[in-house]
Amino acid sequence: MCGAGSRWVRRERALLWCVLVAAWEAAWGQLRYSVPEEMPKGSFVGDVAKDLGLELWALQDRGVHLVSEGRRQYFSLHGKTGHLVTAERIDREQLCESVQRCVLRCEVIVEGEMRVYEIEVEITDINDNAPSFKESEVEERISETTSPGWRFPLAEAHDPDVGRNSLQSYELSGDEHFSLAVQAGPGGDQRPELVLAKALDREEAAFHELVLRASDGGEPPRTGTARIRVLVVDANDNAPAFSQAEYTVRVAEDVPVGSVLVTVTATDADEGLNGDVKYSLKKITEKASKIFQLDFETGAITSVRNLDFEDGDSYELEVQARDGVGLFDTAKVMITVTDVNDNAPEISVRSALSAISEDAPPGTVVALLHVQDRDSGADGQVTCSLDGGVPFRLSRSRGSYYSVVTARELDREEVSEYNVTVLAADGGSPSLRSSAVLALRVLDVNDNAPVFAEARYSARVPENNAAGALLLRVRAWDADWGANARVRYRLWEGRVRGAPLSSYVSVQAETGALYALRSFDYEEVREVGLWVRAEDGGAPALSSNVSVRLEIVDENDNAPQVLYPPPAPAPASGSGSASASGWWSGVELWPRSAEAGSLVAKVVAVDADAGQNAWLSYELAKATEPGLFRVGLHSGEVRTARLPLARDAARQSLVVVVKDHGRPALSATATLRVVLGESVAELLSELGSAAAAAAPGEAAGSLTRWLVLAVAAVSCLFLAFLLLLLALRLRRWRRSQLPAAGSGALRGVPASHFVGIDGVRAFLRSYSHEVSLTADSRKSQLRFSGGSCCDTLPARPPPDEPAPLLHEDPDGARRADPASPPPGE
Repeated sequence: MCGAGSRWVRRERALLWCVLVAAWEAAWGQLRYSVPEEMPKGSFVGDVAKDLGLELWALQDRGVHLVSEGRRQYFSLHGKTGHLVTAERIDREQLCESVQRCVLRCEVIVEGEMRVYEIEVEITDINDNAPSFKESEVEERISETTSPGWRFPLAEAHDPDVGRNSLQSYELSGDEHFSLAVQAGPGGDQRPELVLAKALDREEAAFHELVLRASDGGEPPRTGTARIRVLVVDANDNAPAFSQAEYTVRVAEDVPVGSVLVTVTATDADEGLNGDVKYSLKKITEKASKIFQLDFETGAITSVRNLDFEDGDSYELEVQARDGVGLFDTAKVMITVTDVNDNAPEISVRSALSAISEDAPPGTVVALLHVQDRDSGADGQVTCSLDGGVPFRLSRSRGSYYSVVTARELDREEVSEYNVTVLAADGGSPSLRSSAVLALRVLDVNDNAPVFAEARYSARVPENNAAGALLLRVRAWDADWGANARVRYRLWEGRVRGAPLSSYVSVQAETGALYALRSFDYEEVREVGLWVRAEDGGAPALSSNVSVRLEIVDENDNAPQVLYPPPAPAPASGSGSASASGWWSGVELWPRSAEAGSLVAKVVAVDADAGQNAWLSYELAKATEPGLFRVGLHSGEVRTARLPLARDAARQSLVVVVKDHGRPALSATATLRVVLGESVAELLSELGSAAAAAAPGEAAGSLTRWLVLAVAAVSCLFLAFLLLLLALRLRRWRRSQLPAAGSGALRGVPASHFVGIDGVRAFLRSYSHEVSLTADSRKSQLRFSGGSCCDTLPARPPPDEPAPLLHEDPDGARRADPASPPPGE
């Protein structure tokens, strides 16, 4: 029971070991299969998808394909099942001549993962070839004096199969004088020999017929035969003999075609025909027979084709020297081909990306390369490198594989396409080199926001523009490519004078052109500030903003507006009062005694425009007396140009033109009426007559009466104002002259005793007075100076000289009378 358990454990361990080995080989990308030769096309070899753990859908999505060594593809990968199948009928003997184990290698490339899986397929032999002799009929010449037991080498049969299917035995039949002996060669091959078992007698039998049969070990066995005719000849004492039993020669693979590689020499001591030696190739492979040629007269072996160390590095020939009567000798010739550096390294691109994203991390594999050199030794050692300063590097993967990986992050805006040159050099002297170029396009990533051509934009827009007029264009560029570089524009929403910005301006999304949606008015909006956003088509989108300033340029679209004199109201039909009130607009009263240059009135006008369009100039366009008045060009002041004359009309009408400086200039007119007179009565009379002329249907007396009442009311108001002003001035003056409460100089004097009079320049031009104040109001006096009065009533005569108001102290100091009572007593 214990023994059975231990055996079960050993089996489990062996099974586990096999599973681990298979898993290790699969992990390292090595698969091994075997298939018999001569299988039809499409025969199953192995389930690659299952053994590598690849899903069937991944075979196409990941770009899985098969690559075979050499120029011919013996296998293919079924895309739907993931099976490895034969691509054609495989002949093992043709592929692997004289090789015991025939292995074909191929590789599965998974481009999506940039991985390589090696596959070894062993082609097993089947018994599809029978042993065969180079010559089906052989003639041998043997002297009748040859002693029994003498051995004569026979031609060997050739079977290209291997193992049990190869040549296994020889059989001889036909005559009792001969027997067969088989010798083992140094390589394990069987060499048949004809043995003379019984003395020959030419008179008894001149020739003997024999059959040599060669058999293999296949199931069923296959055989091949050769007929041997032995001629019995007269006595001949000497056979040819080679100078050496084995010839060895080393030849470089680049030896010219036709060169003599080695010369074999055999001599025969006989003379005449018996001593004439001829050479022939007794044993040679089919491959060697196409490369070497033997001169049967001289024994020189020459090359008829180029030698190639990589196809064959050694050849074994067997040369036979035979004299005229059939005696012979054999010698072995070993030709060794030495390698020269005649093969440049071969670079095979197993898998490569045609494009890579610019945001790929460093270390991303972009190509898998297989590099090999068919030479041997130092000539076959290859060193690889990358040419030029490219952001890539080579990484040794496994065996003869190299990976081209990114050394740093890429930037498509800096370099959009790379041509990566891979250099391979062997270790020969001189070194042979080869190269391969990988074309790699860098795919764009949306890593750049649009950039405007200018930091800010501004434009001058004339007012009264047409709706839909082009204002300006903003332009932004995106360094990315494709959709990531497609820029669209839009406005940041804002408000202008309470209205949405989008009602004033719009932007064309594709071109960045800004259009006006309405006509601008400088007098309403003088400047519009807005933001334009440029956004690319990436995901997510990147954007940038720029400020735009629209300055509205004024145009001369507003005529000057006269504020004074006010324009006359439009007359109503059938209303005379309207005409009368219209005439009173802009009426100025002026005395005839006014000096030249006196200011009569001022025309006041404004212009809603700005700048030069708002500069106003005044010009007297029409006047009743052209030389009587003049108008200031820039001030609009109407002044008298000379003294009014008696002949000048009492009612003067002036028409003043107000112009701006726009192009074309706009203008307005103002009508000013001036009434001249010597006195108030005359002025009122002129005003009445003027009003009567303006309104002939209304009674002139009624108008005059209203004018007198109006003038009287104004005069009363003026007098009341003067009296109020006089009272205020007197009170202020009294407070300033009243002594302080603590002093005794004027104690007891009532405030009503202090009287002060100031001049009123409107009617009393000027006067002088002297005031003497004492503590006793009876002794106070007020005296007017008559000589200093002008345009006033005559002053009273001065009274008698009063007594002095102030007493003089002995020391000359003035003081108030202490006997004076305080004010109010």
